[in-house]
Amino acid sequence: MSSETPFQIIKLDLKNILLKPAKHVREVKLSDMKEFFGDVNEAEKMLSAGKDPVIYKYCEFEASDVFGDMVVGLTVIYPGKVGREYFMTRGHFHERDSGEIYYCLRGSGMLLMQSKDGKVVHAELTQGNLCHVAPGWGHRTINTGRGRFIFLFFYPAGSGHNYGIIKEKGFAKLVVAEKGKPQVIDNPKYVAQQ
Repeated sequence: MSSETPFQIIKLDLKNILLKPAKHVREVKLSDMKEFFGDVNEAEKMLSAGKDPVIYKYCEFEASDVFGDMVVGLTVIYPGKVGREYFMTRGHFHERDSGEIYYCLRGSGMLLMQSKDGKVVHAELTQGNLCHVAPGWGHRTINTGRGRFIFLFFYPAGSGHNYGIIKEKGFAKLVVAEKGKPQVIDNPKYVAQQ
């Protein structure tokens, strides 16, 4: 975007799950994120059986990387489970404390949010719901429905993403299926941050 044009038109293509133009487009498979699931053995069992499903895909538009500019993205999380745990995104904290907004376009899911000291809250997302994640809170989205969970996200450019802390320490809670319904349970592998 040039300084002469203070706007950019972004097309939302729900048929192909794309933003146009998009700077980043990526599919994330089970093999890319097996360590993020609570039951890594179950993930490895699926992979050794030749099953490496796409868990989610996303695309992002970023006008610039100047902090305060905006990033908009589109994510689809496919339905499925690893053991009892629903398909989800990796989850992250922003490297610079900044908020993020999620807007559900289709399907249903959950937004799991965690403070740096391990406090966890969650919000149900269904079509038309919008949720704001406060600065300083890690967050992950989970598909708890039977179809695709599709949502937009918005956050300030230059916020950065720290996935490593989630991979290493996990979230304090997991979202699993119990009697056909999503339940938020303690993660026995969670390591509290020091």
